[in-house]
Amino acid sequence: MVRTRDPSGLDALLAEDVVFHSPVVHSPQRGRKLTAWYLTAALQVFGNPTFRYVREIAGATDAMLEFETEIDGVFVNGVDIIRWNESGQIVDFKVMLRPLKAINLIQQRMAAMLQAGQ
Repeated sequence: MVRTRDPSGLDALLAEDVVFHSPVVHSPQRGRKLTAWYLTAALQVFGNPTFRYVREIAGATDAMLEFETEIDGVFVNGVDIIRWNESGQIVDFKVMLRPLKAINLIQQRMAAMLQAGQ
């Protein structure tokens, strides 16, 4: 999905009770519909030719994927921490970002994207 920027497979990939932890939203977002909404917006905000995964640490039911990208001249470094159930569906998805300048930029972009999609 990241490569093609096509979120159409998200519903099948996400468990009904998935929890999404955004780096810019205070409370966890619960449920497939809300998580898909956030991840679809993130694909658009982060989706540019500079986006790349640079490291992966994987276990039997979870993974940590480190990524880098550049948006408007701002370097963004982040980590996706993903846990899935025995059916292979994602049950927990946490995103962490750095540096602060990148967090502020992503917050602005995500807020605009989510408001436009309401």
